[in-house]
Amino acid sequence: MQAIWNGQVIAESPDTVVVEGNHYFPLESVNRALLEQSVTTTVCPWKGTANYYSLNVDGARNVDAVWYYAQPKPAAAQIAGRVAFWRGVQIVDPA
Repeated sequence: MQAIWNGQVIAESPDTVVVEGNHYFPLESVNRALLEQSVTTTVCPWKGTANYYSLNVDGARNVDAVWYYAQPKPAAAQIAGRVAFWRGVQIVDPA
């Protein structure tokens, strides 16, 4: 699977975990040079507190387009060390 935004592959991995329709990519599959840490957090009752990154691709910013759970609750343990995307980031199967 690939995560693409602004014409650039942000992440690529054959190993994604799908939760609630979102593909969670291993953090090591993400081009971290494109990520900017955000101060935004949200809370999911069963996954825990989500943290965010913004994307910066060729000078274009996509604020809080990437989220992750630094310490997911036990019910969401399968997404530890993974990130998911939204806000126009396309998830495609290149096969």
